[in-house]
Amino acid sequence: MKELEIGITGTSELTISEKNLAKNVGSGNLEVFSTPDMIMLMEKAACNCISEYLENDETSVGTEINVRHISATPNHMKVCAEAELTEINGRELVFLVKAYDEAGDIGEGTHKRFIVYGEKFTLKANSKINLK
Repeated sequence: MKELEIGITGTSELTISEKNLAKNVGSGNLEVFSTPDMIMLMEKAACNCISEYLENDETSVGTEINVRHISATPNHMKVCAEAELTEINGRELVFLVKAYDEAGDIGEGTHKRFIVYGEKFTLKANSKINLK
């Protein structure tokens, strides 16, 4: 892994469609941007933040997220998420995350990710199949 630096940032964005609405993802029955999709966008921003620093089989997995969804966003509006790396604790990374739509802030919080080796991690996860 290339050396990470506190303060690096990443972004992600999408235009809300039917598949992102709360009523269609099981997080309510309203036609507004779902909290699970906002979290997905925040995680993607964190992944984008560190992607150019990872080498070979390195990747990251989300381990914790603590966010507030503070404003609803209607269908067809553009939503952006930003992540800033604020702490490096060995292989554990902490990000400040936020999301906003065309009218302003919609979410904020923190997110932790852990650097892992993809093949080793997948093998360990798949070993659970044989535990049945």
